[in-house]
Amino acid sequence: MRHLLALGLSLLTLLPSARAAPDRAELLRLAGSVWKIEVQRAQGGYALGSAVAVAPERVLTNCHVTRDALAVHVVRGGLRQRADAQAADPEHDLCLLRVPGLAATPVALGHSGALQPGQAVLALGYTGGMELQHSVGRVVALHRLDQGAVVQSSNAFTSGASGGGLFDQQSRLVGILTFRLRGGGAHYFSAPVEWLAPLLTDDSRFRTVGPLPAGQQAFWELPAPAQPNFLRAAVLERERRWDELEGLAFNWTRSDGEDPQSWYLHGLALDHLRRWPESQRALEQALLLQPGSPQTWFRLGLVHAEQGRLDLARQARGRLEGLGSELAGELGRAIDTD
Repeated sequence: MRHLLALGLSLLTLLPSARAAPDRAELLRLAGSVWKIEVQRAQGGYALGSAVAVAPERVLTNCHVTRDALAVHVVRGGLRQRADAQAADPEHDLCLLRVPGLAATPVALGHSGALQPGQAVLALGYTGGMELQHSVGRVVALHRLDQGAVVQSSNAFTSGASGGGLFDQQSRLVGILTFRLRGGGAHYFSAPVEWLAPLLTDDSRFRTVGPLPAGQQAFWELPAPAQPNFLRAAVLERERRWDELEGLAFNWTRSDGEDPQSWYLHGLALDHLRRWPESQRALEQALLLQPGSPQTWFRLGLVHAEQGRLDLARQARGRLEGLGSELAGELGRAIDTD
């Protein structure tokens, strides 16, 4: 898919209301657990990526970094060590590398499902194979998939940080930086750390480093009709195809009415189609399931304003202020314009 790209990490990006980055000592501690990956490719040349130490002599990266490898080395400072085996989960784009003798402290593991929209997160990875960079952003949305939650965040990425780490405010690993949607200002996605468990607990999955079998695609690389609903919806939203998004989201609410994203996206599409009473009902259902979602309160405030219910719109702005969201100011300006 040309609109989906492997991720890397950009230079430091701070959102106006994002919590400040960890102090220098904490960053240095985490930096010791994030490594650069150098891949000698079967077709010639090299690929670069990032990896996170998750267990003794084990680092986690993306399979799209290592899948055509003849050899893989992990590099940090003047150290360069060879991985002798990898355990692969190509569908989820996670590969666990075994590096004998690697002296790296494993990070603490968190839970993607414990995150909340609007929560500050820290990303660490190597940009273009150069030095380690960090980026502070916020969780935009959580997308439930295969007993985990793919984390969509506002941390900005470029080439080289695929396989880097996304950390919560307690410096726990919650995701692996994986891909982005082209043209989306906050369309950066991390694979949930929960998907790591089968790789960590089953040593029989390790194979000598070498190219993975051809034809194995990650969930985000599949043809559009086979992709998860949230990725199909993201493309429709980006391209402002509101009728198609409304149909997709409507069916999604019927198949999984407990997913707040299905209701939010249905409300978003209905808003743009100027079907405001229906949009309001969908957004209110999303908030019943996920009451702390800034994007949903913002959209509901706009829908109230469109219907002339300015008192309710201001109440939505107050909820955004309570959540510490920069969207409060944006909603306030929209209300004042009306």
